[in-house]
Order: sequence, then structure tokens, then C-alpha cells
Amino acid sequence: FSFILRLNRFPMQRSRIYILLILLLLPLAILGWWAFGPGTRFDSKSKYLYLRNGNQDMEQLVQQLIDSQCISSPRIFGMLAGQAKLADKLKPGRYEIKRGASAFEIVRMFKNNVQAPVKLVITKFRTRRQLTAFLGKRFEADSAAFAQFLDNADSLRPYGLDSTDFMTAVFPDTYEVSWGASPSAVFRKLFSEQKRFWNEERTARAKALGLDPKSVYILASIVEEETNARSEKDTISSVYLNRLRKGMRLQADPTVKFALQDFSLKRIYEKHLFVNSPYNTYQVKGLPPGPICTPSRETLEAVLNTAVTDYLYFVAKSDFSGRHVFSATYEEHLVKAKAFQAAQDEQQRIKKAAAAESAAQ
Repeated sequence: FSFILRLNRFPMQRSRIYILLILLLLPLAILGWWAFGPGTRFDSKSKYLYLRNGNQDMEQLVQQLIDSQCISSPRIFGMLAGQAKLADKLKPGRYEIKRGASAFEIVRMFKNNVQAPVKLVITKFRTRRQLTAFLGKRFEADSAAFAQFLDNADSLRPYGLDSTDFMTAVFPDTYEVSWGASPSAVFRKLFSEQKRFWNEERTARAKALGLDPKSVYILASIVEEETNARSEKDTISSVYLNRLRKGMRLQADPTVKFALQDFSLKRIYEKHLFVNSPYNTYQVKGLPPGPICTPSRETLEAVLNTAVTDYLYFVAKSDFSGRHVFSATYEEHLVKAKAFQAAQDEQQRIKKAAAAESAAQ
């Protein structure tokens, strides 16, 4: 205070000192703004930066940040990174940089290894190839690495699974997993949900149906492919369970599509029924050796709560509503099946006539 009071006696000296202080503090203020103020140049809500194993060079990191417009001042970032000794602490992974983040915040994020997990949304998959391609696009490990893991008996043995039935551990849901997670770690995350789902009560319900958890999942995968109508899933399940109990073949059309690996088929003809495959339930008794898709929880619950019926047959309704009509006897079923086939033939005739008329024009 005494210094300021003395300055007040000498206005000229006071002005010079204030100017000097401003000249000294202005660069510090500018440096502080560059270091702690908004430092990104992109307009989206955030951007993700991926650092791969063996690719932790600071020059490469800075170049990535420049190319993705994540830093406005490479020099300030480099200075802060040097102070934080970031080169020794940089870890591979998936990092989220939010719009407006400062250079200091970005350096601190890398230094503290604050990674953004992958939100893995598992929906419906029919084949291993579909699943591994999906996973390979979302993690550092590629689809070949996931395929190698799932083809390896030693990898799956600890889970009580093999390359045929491993899909019974894949439950549609949203999972959070580190981007750099190995195929083993990703599968372990999926399997943890399978263990959670098969609690004591659900396992008991499966046993009451004469099934184990794997069999429930496989049956649910067939029901999933048969209908989207929630109200009839438990009834379709009852048809297949009734057939299993009587030693009848399931004769499920979706298993033929799976055996042929042709999911575009809209109609199953007699020629399709002779495909040599353990998944062809027209030729092989019992459930197929593995699921033909990843069923929803809703369908799994429908199977666990299968309706009590005497139905042995069902066929799609001839109004093409996607729903089905059910029968207890083959004679009754034959009448309904012929009605649906006639409707299909008429539909095809109309389409052909429309196509011919369009071509003539």
C-alpha cells in the first residue's frame, strides 16, 4: 500500500509503471487464454481421437489433434504436454474431446487416461460373420481377431461354450466397453450379462419346460425369426415344445434359411427342404446345435412362459398380416396351409401382371 501511495505523489512515474505492468501481464493473459480458454475449432458436440497400441508418439498425437481441429494452438499444447511429461504417460485408447475444451483440459485428459468407453449396442445378429464384422468396426481389434477368438475352442472352453453355441451368450443390450479391450475382454463383458439373466428363477422355469438355458435360447431364436407379434410368441413356442415332446421334427422354415445362409428367401419350396445341414429341422430331429439369431429378451421370456396348448402346426394368415393361425391336427392345418398358399400364388400373379403392364408402357 505504501508503494501505491508513493506512486500517487508522482503521476508520471505511476503511469509508466502501470503501462509496464500491462505490458508484462498482457502476454501472460494471452497465454492463459490459449491454455485455459476454449481451444477447439470444430462445430460438432465432440470428436473422438483413437490412439492405437504402438502409436503413442507425441508428434503423431499433435498432428492428429491439428487434423481433427481439436487444438487451436499446437505450441501451447506442446508446452503444456511437456510440463506434464505427457510423452511418458500417453496410453492407447479412445478419447472424447468436447467442443470448447481447453488445451489444459485436453492434456489433463490424456495424462489421466480418461477414456470414452464404446457404447456397444447389440441387436439382432444371425451369423458369426455379422457379429465379428460389427465388433471389428467398434474396437481396436479387427473382425479377424474376433473371429479367431470365437473359432478357438480353448478361448470358449472356460465359458462352457464352443464355436457352435457361443452365440447363446450374446444378449441384445447396451454395453460399455473400453475401445482397446481384447476380444477376450469383450466376450467376458457379454458373458457377464448372460450370467445375470440366467438367475435361479429363470433357470428353474427352463427346467420345468424340460430345457436348459442354451436350449431356451436356441428355441427363442427360432421363435424370433417366426414372428414379430408379441402376443403369439408364447403360442408359437408351445407348438415347437409340443413337437419336441412328441418326437416330431420341428420343421421350422427359418432353420432352412439359416442352413442355406439365404435370409432373403420369402417362400420355402420343397427343393429347399433337402439341404444337408444339422440346422435343417425338416431333416434332423430336435433343436439345431446352435441359435439361428440373437433373440430379444421379450422372446426369451415368451419361451420361458410358453402357453399351454395342444397345437402342433401353424401357418401364416392369408391376409399377410404377419400373424399366424394354429391347428392341433394335420388335417386342419392342411386346409389353412392351402389357403395361405393360394393367397401367395394370387399375390405373385398380381405382381407379375403389374410388372408386365409396366414393361409394356
